Amino acid sequence: MRVSVSDAKGKLTDLVRRAEAGDEVILTRHGQPAVRLVAIQASPDRAGRRKIMEAVARAGAAKSVQGPGAARSQDFLYGDDGLPE
Repeated sequence: MRVSVSDAKGKLTDLVRRAEAGDEVILTRHGQPAVRLVAIQASPDRAGRRKIMEAVARAGAAKSVQGPGAARSQDFLYGDDGLPE
């Protein structure tokens, strides 16, 4: 939906309601798009954020692969005598 800025002055409440309902509302100036009204997404509450973080942790744990320990991670740089190769 495109509405000129001058026409939007009298319809602002209705335009905001339409944007909140998911309609695309574009305000135009001299026939050119100037502004898009977009509803703000509600931030998740503390419990919602906790669920998101737990899901991310589970996904990360499922993808992680056990590798060499830190003490052995650079052994390929040294020979059997302990000197750099």
